[in-house]
Amino acid sequence: MLKVPQYVDKITPYVPGKPIEELERELGISGSVKLASNENPLGPSPLAIDEIAKHTGTLHRYPDGGAYALRSALAKVHGVDIEEVIVGQGSNELIDIAIRAFQTPGDETIMGSPSFVVYYISSAKSGGLPVQVPLTKDYRLDLKGMADKITSKTKIICIANPNNPTGTIVTKDELGQFFAGLPDNILVIMDEAYYEYAADSASYPDSMDYFRDGKDILILRTFSKAYGLAGLRIGYGIANKTITGAMNKIREPFNTSTLAQMAAIAALKDVQHVRRAVEINARGMAWLHKELKALGIDFVPSHTNFIYMDLKKNAMEIYNRLLKLGMIIRPMGLADTTTIRVTIGLPPENEEFIRTLKEVL
Repeated sequence: MLKVPQYVDKITPYVPGKPIEELERELGISGSVKLASNENPLGPSPLAIDEIAKHTGTLHRYPDGGAYALRSALAKVHGVDIEEVIVGQGSNELIDIAIRAFQTPGDETIMGSPSFVVYYISSAKSGGLPVQVPLTKDYRLDLKGMADKITSKTKIICIANPNNPTGTIVTKDELGQFFAGLPDNILVIMDEAYYEYAADSASYPDSMDYFRDGKDILILRTFSKAYGLAGLRIGYGIANKTITGAMNKIREPFNTSTLAQMAAIAALKDVQHVRRAVEINARGMAWLHKELKALGIDFVPSHTNFIYMDLKKNAMEIYNRLLKLGMIIRPMGLADTTTIRVTIGLPPENEEFIRTLKEVL
């Protein structure tokens, strides 16, 4: 019988948020609300939708395997060389490519815990040694603790800023101190999937400063969140040519579709749409904070489009009861956890979440 490698056998697969269609099919209900996957409830820019329609007649052709037009647009926006830009199926794929490119079996990849689970999976599945560092008491990445874990085997450090699932950030000063003491030959993956929601914070660092200083940094951003293109799976990275060159050597050909590339180019142009999405999110966040305080529920102040909260009750039980009422949220951690993560929706969706939460509590 075929034997699965031990390092693969130990991996717990990534479990995505439950699709609305699946829930409604199972329970025979309609009108469900999904606040589980940190999607933009406003949807994509009308410019992106129009661009998709323009290119449906070319679907019998392979996409541009190098995504030249999209990379050119991104290079112009960020003031970098086109060879310093790489695109992928969301930032997820680029995390995986980077870890496979620079981590060999037995090497260590350092990450926070809890943080984005893909770091652990990508490191473990290639025979690496994921090193998880607990968050601080205020649910933020412990950069000092992560630096203390560096050994001769350390090849990669993953920093989610803002962090998923807690929504917290590391500050300019903290990141500066971290890089000042960082040894050479370690790749820092700055995962900024929620960048647009955090960028206006006075204490949020500009990771491009470290790129310009020549650090071995891979900055990752995505069109899945604030740009509302999650269903097209498109994200990008910025790094020096040594890093992008190595990643391109193992990147799958045609890894992003024509429609995804064209929609992303159009979405980049619609600055007003992204600004509106961020503003709607901020208002929804403030309203939910007020309601959660009234219910006496502990939550972590967030720089993203989701809230991490502690119900002080079995989260899986609450999750399953909410499902029966057509409300999809995200329980966090193991079966006995008490924490959940809830995406900020449009006002009626936020109101429905509070109503159903009150009912099950």
